[in-house]
Amino acid sequence: MAAVAQTPSAADVTEEPVRVRAPRGRWRRHLPSYAAISPYYVLFAVFGAFPVGFSLYLSFQDWDGIGDMKFVGFRQYYWLLHDSVFWHALLNTFEIWFLSTVPMLFLALVLAFLLHSQTRFSAAWRVAYFIPNVTSMVAMTIVFGSVFAQAGLANSLLKAVGVDGVSWLTSALGIKSAIALMIIWRWVGYNALIFLAGLQAIPTELFEAARVDGANSRQLLFRVIVPQLRPVILFAVITSTINGLQIFTEPQVLFYSDDPGTAGGPGQEGMTIVLYLWQKSFNDLQFGYGAAMGWLLFAVIALFAIINWRLVSGSGRDDRPGIPLGKETGRGR
Repeated sequence: MAAVAQTPSAADVTEEPVRVRAPRGRWRRHLPSYAAISPYYVLFAVFGAFPVGFSLYLSFQDWDGIGDMKFVGFRQYYWLLHDSVFWHALLNTFEIWFLSTVPMLFLALVLAFLLHSQTRFSAAWRVAYFIPNVTSMVAMTIVFGSVFAQAGLANSLLKAVGVDGVSWLTSALGIKSAIALMIIWRWVGYNALIFLAGLQAIPTELFEAARVDGANSRQLLFRVIVPQLRPVILFAVITSTINGLQIFTEPQVLFYSDDPGTAGGPGQEGMTIVLYLWQKSFNDLQFGYGAAMGWLLFAVIALFAIINWRLVSGSGRDDRPGIPLGKETGRGR
């Protein structure tokens, strides 16, 4: 009998694992995409990452910008912490930041509420509020310098209503108030538009429910809008903190002087950290000292941003309003 060939069973067949190899040239297909986005990363590396890294390295060096660098370790930071002018500039910066940021954010919120309620010429009002943010601050600081002069427009208006003139550019409080008013003028419209964008994202049902419960405009603002705008307010507070602690143009142009001792106005009451950094780096050619000051300023800004985040964000509980207005309006839900 002829031998019958047996077909191997499935159990006897050992299957080889299928190996999927990436087709050759796959990276070539994505090369145009990477090439299209590469200019951003190249520019960021050259003008962003490298200067940041070099400034950190420079903060441990003594360098005048031309000669050889001399490694001094942490001595730049030690000298900085014992520099009385630096602490004076730091205090001035905090005071100007407080005088400008708190009223600016409140006014921006009120303006956003009014813009949200405005139906006629709303686009024109938004453009008008945003124009100061794109206006040259150097030019406007020169204008504000004449406004805040002793015989300027500000004192003329005060005297017209029976108030004595203010020494805007000679007294400590006047100098800080003048700089704060310029910052408010520049940024209040920008933040109002940020708040307006957040307002337009709030469901209209909340406004209607509050109106049905008898809420007036003040209750609507503080019991409905503010709790709903907490993420937007957090963003505005942090960005305003970052910008407010880097004030430079206003005091530099308003009190420009070739004498470092008179920079920032009388008594250096307008001296800010960034202005002092600029003076040490580009007037005194102490680039290592200026770099150390910049990194210390970065630490201060980060600390204040964290504090503001904790204060504004709260405990993270759900603060969406139930609109308990019955006791104040005489109406229950």
